[in-house]
Amino acid sequence: MPFKRIKRNYRITKYLIQKETTVDYRETFWSFTSSFLGMALIGYIQSLYLLPLENVFLIGSFGATCVLIYGAVQSPMAQPRNLVGGHLISALIGVSVYKLVPEPIWISAPLAVSLSIIAMQFTKTLHPPGGATALIAVIGTEHVRSLGYLYALFPVLSGVLILFVVAVLCNNMTQQRKYPSSLRSKKVKNIRLPLKLPRRW
Repeated sequence: MPFKRIKRNYRITKYLIQKETTVDYRETFWSFTSSFLGMALIGYIQSLYLLPLENVFLIGSFGATCVLIYGAVQSPMAQPRNLVGGHLISALIGVSVYKLVPEPIWISAPLAVSLSIIAMQFTKTLHPPGGATALIAVIGTEHVRSLGYLYALFPVLSGVLILFVVAVLCNNMTQQRKYPSSLRSKKVKNIRLPLKLPRRW
């Protein structure tokens, strides 16, 4: 009996490790393609209207957003409500904090991030890159801070909409990916490992 139990545990462990470490090259291809296209579009539009030193359209939080909406398509935090709402709410909070409490930075920066988290939680729009969007409104370059509430529209909302459109187009080109995902509406109940694993394990 102990030997059978050890053998079964070994098969289960081997199954889980292989399942979690298997790389789907189609997934990685579409993650790369869509994220490259989304960021390239924002950068190209910026290059048409702004000088290289005024690269306000390419804010750092968009990089983290790409990881979610192109690399973790089914994540609840990558869905449109969270994507748009999280960035927009955080941008408005970040600008408001900078206008009300511009100094000292060790108060304004954490205040902007903390308030944006609470606001996203209350509005059910939690999107991790939103915290960076709020932070950039406070610690960004002088050009970014001079935008005021316009920052929430350009670059934040305009960039988010570009990334969203690319996500809808690229993430629905294969049957393996679907965006927006309907995963949120499904209730997952008591997931259990199968009692009998395939013989090859």
